[in-house]
Order: sequence, then structure tokens, then C-alpha cells
Amino acid sequence: MAEKTRYSDEELQEFKEIILKKLNKAKKDYELLRNTITHQDGNDTQDTSPTFKVLEEGAAVLSKEEAGKLAQRQQKFIQHLSAALVRIENKTYGVCRVSGKLIPKERLQAVPHATLSVEAKQGQK
Repeated sequence: MAEKTRYSDEELQEFKEIILKKLNKAKKDYELLRNTITHQDGNDTQDTSPTFKVLEEGAAVLSKEEAGKLAQRQQKFIQHLSAALVRIENKTYGVCRVSGKLIPKERLQAVPHATLSVEAKQGQK
């Protein structure tokens, strides 16, 4: 029996559903982080009231920086998931970009935006 070179349309549809769920959650999480950074979710005087508590202000800045980093990572994750959807439409999803072999289903279910098999990923180190 010949080795499979791509996933079937039914399998691709399964992956698409997984990716769409993750994409929706990632977009919601990104919006929450963005609102935290820009204070769009608050209706207080945080930006206008004078504060003399230097430590609290420092903690707030650090918290904003952390939220910014998390938002950046989330945005990158969204881009990877969107690229995976394009690969599904092109029917190239699940093919390792190094070896050209199919990435195991279990790996794609855990990391649906993966473009490398575990072996290829470990070979990069």
C-alpha cells in the first residue's frame, strides 16, 4: 500500500473545525489583552488622577508590558492559525515542510498550526 501524501477532505474538515475553534478563542483572548493595555474596558480615572504611589505605578507599567508581550504572542498565534486555514484550502495542510511527509494526526490535533514533524522540529535544534 502506498504511503499517504495528504489528508483526505474529511480529515481536512476535522482539522479546519479544530483550527476555527482555536482561532475564535485566540481572537477573544487578544481583544481582552488589547483592552487591558488601552484601558478600553474601564471607565475610571486611572489615566487622569494624580498618583503618588510610585511602586503601584511601576507595577502597573510592568503589567502593561506583560500584557503587550502576551498580545503580541497571541497575534502571532492568530497569524499561524490563519495560515493553517490557507493550507487546508490548498490541500497542503499536514505536510512537513522539511521531509514532505505527513505530520501525524496526533501532533496536528495538539498543535494544529504545525508545519514540521516532531523529527524535523528536533533536527532544527
